[in-house]
Order: sequence, then structure tokens, then C-alpha cells
Amino acid sequence: MPATPPPPRSHTLRSVAPVLALCWLAVFFDGMDVNVYGAVLPHMLDDPGLGLTPGAAGRIGSWTTFGMLLGALGAGTLTDWLGRRPVLVASVLMFSAGSAVCAVAGEPALFGGGRFLAGLGLGGLMPICLSLVMEFAPPRRAALATGLLMTSYHAGGMFATGLGLTLAPALGWRWVFWAGVLPAVIAAPLLLRLLPESPAVLLTRGRAAEVHAVADRYGMARPVAADAPSAGAKGRLGAVLGLFGPGTRRATPLLWAASFCGLMLVYGISTWLPQMMRASGYGLTSSVSFLMVINAGGIVGMLVAGRTADRFGPVRVSAVWFLLTAAGALLLSARLPLGLTYAVVAVTGVWLFSAQAMVYAAADRVYPPAGRATGLGWVTGIGRTGAVAGPWLGGTLAASGDDRLGFVVFALAGLVGAVSVALVPVARRGAGRGVGRARAEAAATQG
Repeated sequence: MPATPPPPRSHTLRSVAPVLALCWLAVFFDGMDVNVYGAVLPHMLDDPGLGLTPGAAGRIGSWTTFGMLLGALGAGTLTDWLGRRPVLVASVLMFSAGSAVCAVAGEPALFGGGRFLAGLGLGGLMPICLSLVMEFAPPRRAALATGLLMTSYHAGGMFATGLGLTLAPALGWRWVFWAGVLPAVIAAPLLLRLLPESPAVLLTRGRAAEVHAVADRYGMARPVAADAPSAGAKGRLGAVLGLFGPGTRRATPLLWAASFCGLMLVYGISTWLPQMMRASGYGLTSSVSFLMVINAGGIVGMLVAGRTADRFGPVRVSAVWFLLTAAGALLLSARLPLGLTYAVVAVTGVWLFSAQAMVYAAADRVYPPAGRATGLGWVTGIGRTGAVAGPWLGGTLAASGDDRLGFVVFALAGLVGAVSVALVPVARRGAGRGVGRARAEAAATQG
């Protein structure tokens, strides 16, 4: 008699944990690479052999984020064409190569070229991982899954800060960038071997047997044609034009504006927090330690925001978090006792990073499954203009001697971000998410 097929797995966060863990590892190294520049920047500015000035440092930070902008804008289209896994692995290899260039650079221009190359890889990585996690996660736990994924970014940032506090003083800042080659050795082989391809992408290619195998293995509802991205160049163009179709034309520019403000805050503060705190009178070690503290707050914030957004909606949570970030930035502009400053930095981290992460969760509520990768790619990509502006603005203020004014500017960005995301219209849960997702949510409700 033929063997009885095993019963289907239930669709829970535990059933998709392998995918979440692999994407978590990739984003960990993303957070490490993004934050490593801010962690060693004071040491680089003190290195006469490199010849780096505050103004040049700000421009280099913007080159990095400009590369990320290009990488993010291309990621959604490329992954719909080539697949999520190969583009993700290529992104990891690219930012590892950029870190190696930075480690050997003897002057600012070559160093900036390395950061631009790293930015191309980093920009592609985030929307791919977000899209995969949102596709595999149970629909009613999408915001929590997003928050869990983004904790890795801050764990990577804390690791980078630890490298800046230990390796940079003992061996020099170059060794910190040599550590940035580790993703090519550790993450790339694991992703290539163990990460499943997106069922929606497989469906586009007509590989129905593989679609069913992957969906059943992780307890997912089997996708239907409406959930798959359109094939061919015409389909990829249609996905971009669909960002301004019925139901999304108002939400798209608002999500872009919120992402601009959120990433301006994330990258501006990640790059310049140690230097701004140093200019406020704190010692070098304390100033770099603030970067670790704010990332620790970010990990807590992701867990809190994810659970809260699954209950009250990511739009509301993101708007409130932006307002609290603005309040924290204003407090940091004041000269407070050291212990109180550490507390304010930690609490600001709770709101700062998860405000932006919930913008991504809101995008998952706005765009249907077939357009998720493209929508997230453009939300993160357009948002990268804010990531370009943040480090540049911090460098400009530092060069003029107005480092502390940066906190006021970042507070204004938080206020604008709150207004933008609060106005995003979101359809009721399950609407526009494809037949497969709607059925899964109905089954979850009945169960």
C-alpha cells in the first residue's frame, strides 16, 4: 500500500523558524556593517595617515546610503526575475567585498568607494529578507515576525560597537573592517544551501511541485496565481506602476515620506551619535558606548512594537513611536548627568528603530503578495534618500561646530515621520493579500 502522506503542518512562527533564523543571520551582518562606520569613526578622524575630515566623513556616510538606495530600488525587480535566494547571496558577497576594500584603503576616496560597494549589497539585502519573512510568516503575526527579524539588525550593531570598543583601540580601526568579511564566509554558504526559494517566485516559473513542497514544509497556504509576481519585463514594469494603482496611490507617497524620515533618523544617529555625544562633553569611550546602548534599546523596541502592532496595527504604532523618538532626541540635546543620559539613549532606541520597522509592516498591509517585494523595495529605496541625508547632515553640522543641533533636526524628522505614517490608509486585515492569504487568515480565525 502507498505510504500515507504526513498531515500538513500548522502555520506558526515555529514552523517557519528556519527561514526566520537564516534571514536573521543575514540582517545581523547588515546591522554590523552599517553600524561599524559610526563605531570606529572617532578613531578614523584621529588617524592622521588617513586624512579624514568631518565633512568628508559625512559625505562617505552618504555614499554608503546612496549605494543602499540603488540596491534597494533594484532588489524587488531583480528578485522577481532571478529569485530571492541568489540575489540575497550576491548582496552578502558584495557588502563583504566592500568591507575588504575599506580595510586596505589608504585615503578617503578609496575608502568611500568601498563603502559605496558595501551599500549596494546592503541595500538589496533588507527588502529581500523583509519580503521573505512576510511571505513565510503567519498573516496575523507578520508585524511580530518583522520585529523579530529586525532585532538582528541591532544585535549586529551592538556587535559592531563591541568591535569598535575592543579591536579599534588595540589593533586599529582597519581590523574592524576586516571582520566585515565574515559574512561571505559564514552567511553566504548557509543561505545558498538552506534558504528556500519564495513559493510565489517558484509559481511564476511554473514549478508547481516545488511550490507545494515548500508551502507544505513550512505549513503555509499554497499560493495561487494572484499571489505570484508577473513574469517578464512587462510584468516587472506593471508591478512598479501598480504602486500607484487603486488602493495604493495615496499610501505609496506617504510610506515613502515616512521611510525617508525613519531612515534619516536611523542612519544619521547611527553614524553621528558617538561624535555628537563627544561634542556635548562626554568622553570617547562613553560616546561610543552610547551606540551600543541605543542598539540594545532597539532590540527591546522591536519585540514590543511587533506584538503591539499585531494588536493595534503598525500604522498607529509607528506614528506614536516616531513622536516618542522626537521627544528622546530633544532630551539628548540637553546636557544631562551621565547615568540619566544612558537611560534616555536606551529609551530612545526603543522607539527609534522600531518606528521605521513598523513602516515596513504597514507596507505589508498596503501591498498585495504579488507586489510585496516591489513595494518594499521602493519603500526602502526611496527611504534611502533619508539615509543619504542623515549622515551628510550630521557631517555638515559637525564641520560647522553645531553637532548638538543635529538632535533638534532629528527631532523634527521624527515629527514629520509621525504625521506621514499616521495618514497612510490601510485596508482591513486580509484585503488585497491574495486568495491564499485570505483563506489562511479565515482558517486561523475559525481555529
